[in-house]
Amino acid sequence: MPVIKILPHPEYCPEGTTVSAPAGTSICEALLDNQIAIEHACDMVCACTTCHVVVREGIRSLSEMEEGEEDMLDRAWGLEPDSRLSCQAILGQKDVTIEIPKYSINHAKENH
Repeated sequence: MPVIKILPHPEYCPEGTTVSAPAGTSICEALLDNQIAIEHACDMVCACTTCHVVVREGIRSLSEMEEGEEDMLDRAWGLEPDSRLSCQAILGQKDVTIEIPKYSINHAKENH
């Protein structure tokens, strides 16, 4: 079972942590199943960017990015070359390390 290493985030995971999830699970589902309340305003249908993560290690183990995700990511705050929507990034067999950006589009709109 692959492991997701989550780098520290002041709101969601201040200490950082690791979680396990079966291959075929999205990163978003894995985080939510392990009580890491990452935003997912569109209920994981690739219609927003609130679940944006940056994959620091293991990106090749994830499912390939589809065009809809690529188009949606253009709206994400803090976009990087290895950015993914966690609701669309499906785990393969290898471990991954992710960073949840400090802000999302919702943080800006809701004055966090």
